[in-house]
Amino acid sequence: VYELTSKGNNVAIVSDGSRLLGLGDVGPEAALPVMEGKSLLYKRFGDINAYPICIKPNSKDMITSIIESISPSFGAINIEDMKSPQVLEVTNEVAQRTDIPIFHDDQHGTSVITLAALVNALKIVDKKIKEIKIVIAGAGSAGYGIVRLLDFANCKNIVVLDSTGAIYHNRPKNMDKFKREIADIVKNTEKLDLDSAIKDADVFIGVSGVKNLIKPNHIKKMAKNPIVFALTNPHPEITPSVALKNGAKVVGTGSYEYSNPINNAVVFPYLMRALLDLKIENITLPILYSAAIAISNCVSKHDLKSGKLVPELGNRQIQKKVTKGINLKQ
Repeated sequence: VYELTSKGNNVAIVSDGSRLLGLGDVGPEAALPVMEGKSLLYKRFGDINAYPICIKPNSKDMITSIIESISPSFGAINIEDMKSPQVLEVTNEVAQRTDIPIFHDDQHGTSVITLAALVNALKIVDKKIKEIKIVIAGAGSAGYGIVRLLDFANCKNIVVLDSTGAIYHNRPKNMDKFKREIADIVKNTEKLDLDSAIKDADVFIGVSGVKNLIKPNHIKKMAKNPIVFALTNPHPEITPSVALKNGAKVVGTGSYEYSNPINNAVVFPYLMRALLDLKIENITLPILYSAAIAISNCVSKHDLKSGKLVPELGNRQIQKKVTKGINLKQ
């Protein structure tokens, strides 16, 4: 079928519009223009035929069944803008039932670009990932994906907070199986709030969805030469100017409205192209790690000296390096 049809270059972008960036639960019709825009980026930067498929929100089992049913026509599926934790369950279940990669951009793409940016930020401040303390605000799809990949990358000291506070074993409120998995990774046993957790942290990563969550005092409590990634869109946890003014050494946001954007648009067209070309069946942590390192290596020494953390979206090195890096893991 891959030789005689277009399956190997077809991707379905599936959304129910239940968690649209900056808008929330707006439904499938409102999500359609966003999925069309993503299809354009897939074509422009990955030469991939991406088809937006917006479905009426329903039960997890119904959504899983729909995606599984259409999978024979596609070389991969991109699950997009669905509410958490349901989307994590859908992604896992569809991946188990199909033999094509199931890519969840909020989880996979965000974790890759975050690690890529962190690798370069650590070069700037001359710190090692296994020795630093990282605080992550947000335990939805993005936070879950980031903590898993950072753990794989050998980060030993991670604290993850949600609206209830730090996640830890046997926390009595606001837990699900994915947060329990986070608790297994971070091994945190303390009940902490943001004020106490951020003390002496080397890195803050914000995927909380909360505008201005981080105050100047938080930055001042961090370790020397702190790294601040305020990735919430459209309004970050702290603006770059405020973070830098109060002592941050390296700052990035998830938005192209600010300098130093850390946005997964740099990931998904190139990673998907590699997955299709290499006929990958499952997206694994080694694959995501390889993609992150490849993307980080696309930043020149000159750009790194000027504080740039990730390459431009149109950087021609990205595809070659990502495909080569993933292929070496197969």
